[in-house]
Amino acid sequence: MNFIFLSPHFPENYYLFCRALKKAGFNTLAIGEPSFGELKHELAQSVDWYYHVDDMHDYDSLREAVAFFINKFGPIRGIDSLNEYWLESEAALRTEFNIEGIKNDTICNIRRKSYMKKIYQSAGIKCARGKLVNSAEETKQFAATVGYPIIVKPDDGMGADLTYNLDNDAEADWFFNEKKPEDHDIIAEEYIQGDIVTFDGLTDKQGNIVFCTSHNYDQGVMESVLSDNHLYYFSQREIPADLERIGRIAVKAFNVKGRFFHMEFFRMKNGEICALEVNMRPPGGFSMDMFNYACDIDMYAAWAEVQAKGTVNLQYERKYHTCFISRKNRLNYRRTNEEAMRELGDMLVYYKELPPIIARGMGDQGYLVRAEKMEDIMKAVHIIQD
Repeated sequence: MNFIFLSPHFPENYYLFCRALKKAGFNTLAIGEPSFGELKHELAQSVDWYYHVDDMHDYDSLREAVAFFINKFGPIRGIDSLNEYWLESEAALRTEFNIEGIKNDTICNIRRKSYMKKIYQSAGIKCARGKLVNSAEETKQFAATVGYPIIVKPDDGMGADLTYNLDNDAEADWFFNEKKPEDHDIIAEEYIQGDIVTFDGLTDKQGNIVFCTSHNYDQGVMESVLSDNHLYYFSQREIPADLERIGRIAVKAFNVKGRFFHMEFFRMKNGEICALEVNMRPPGGFSMDMFNYACDIDMYAAWAEVQAKGTVNLQYERKYHTCFISRKNRLNYRRTNEEAMRELGDMLVYYKELPPIIARGMGDQGYLVRAEKMEDIMKAVHIIQD
């Protein structure tokens, strides 16, 4: 069995997917920009063949790499990066080489927010009102319908990239005169006030959910970027019944098969749930490790087994709340890093200084803690962020 993994060096922990594929019996074939000698030792040991390309954005280079692997090793069972950035490249390669998975004819459903809204609506799930806009005038007309503030962002954007909060007509003019990226369609959305909650998990190749959990955010990544502030988010030991019901409907509506999913919702002030967007990948940051620490399981291995066997018999219990907590270098904290870690004691399971590419949204320093009780999690938040 052969599996191709794209850009396995980023995020840094994704070598664990390659290692799990190898343990599951695959020839693990990787394509990336660093030279083989630049790969960390653990990644180099986890792949059977590494194909270097100068530029992952050059589709012809990716095509040549996949053709090389097929000629050398035979049919390819799967291709993935588990990274939203390469979803369209993966779909194009699957289409061209007839590899199982999401292809060109359905990629828009999970890349474009305007398409996501149509699927949510067809499934009877409330979502923020939105409209594709091509000018300041169209944006103002939309705002006249839903009221300011509104959010504008690329229809195919990722995270908080090029996302702006507009409060009036003058700011709509400013956005289209100065900030609108020329190579992106823009969607305007009504501003929803509420807390961000997620429904996250993994399905087998028949679309059955084999693992699920939920996370709550103190603020969105967009808010963190705009305010240049620290953040935290934590996993629930029990998924609220209404969230799980809607999440399961959404998983079926988006036809998620053999993939991780990360669905974001607002819990509005009146308690109602409103869909934001969907991502067919693991949640970002430390979330894979939060899955594992919360349940004492190995979700890297579970995913690889799904790729090898079509499903996995995963027995798990959410034993702990897990929480990612960040710090920003620009802020002054009551406790030094060493004092905070000492005070956290056994609750602290992981610490890392974060790379600049994600620091603006996630923070400069990341702490991962776990505890059985939510009050202990909040105590940890205060220890780190006060």
